[in-house]
Amino acid sequence: MVMAEGYTVVSLSPLRKVIAARMTEATRTIPHFRLVADMEVDALLTLREEMNVVHPEAKVSLNDCLIKACASALVEHPVVNSQLVGNDVHRFHQADISIVMAIEGGLSTPVIRQANKKSVRDIAKEAKALASRAAKGQLKMEEITGGSFSVSNLGMYGVDQFDAIINPPQCAILAIGCTKPHFVVSPEREARIATLLRVTLSVDHRALDGATAAAFLTSLRRRVEQPGQLFSSESER
Repeated sequence: MVMAEGYTVVSLSPLRKVIAARMTEATRTIPHFRLVADMEVDALLTLREEMNVVHPEAKVSLNDCLIKACASALVEHPVVNSQLVGNDVHRFHQADISIVMAIEGGLSTPVIRQANKKSVRDIAKEAKALASRAAKGQLKMEEITGGSFSVSNLGMYGVDQFDAIINPPQCAILAIGCTKPHFVVSPEREARIATLLRVTLSVDHRALDGATAAAFLTSLRRRVEQPGQLFSSESER
């Protein structure tokens, strides 16, 4: 760090240099396109609150629920659950979801392996442990590589919507904004207030097309707006 007249010069840390190189590569080589969708989350928030009352020792966040919903939708749409390696697309049978986390001096992307097979509470427990170790710089290389899809959530900072850059060789990343009450008008033109969450799906157009990405978002919305399946097992209640 060097003090100059009117400003301070701060050299990029080794971590920030790696992030800069990867993001530059991603924006230069990946033809991004993006789809935006609003989802009603009142039912999901209610179920989450009920579960946290029953299990106060193992509370789950909205992000944990969304990771589970993404994992289930990815298994239904394996084209989205993929990596582009050379001229081949690797479509994964399990949803290994990278969670973008802010740490001192940059970002970390620990992976929840086979999130589709785990309960929401299991995902919450694992995510908390990974976040704690990420903050201390204790994650192993195999814990931050190999994800099939990424989730980045800035909703806790009051951000309504943002575009996330794909983490290569993955083919898609979901950017999650904050929840807000909105007037919603039904097809019958009846107005009501609902809590909406806006998500933005960034997709690699080399591997995926718009209709495929839209189908994934439709599947994700169904799980978010009808969340009973996310908490269906006895261990979740």
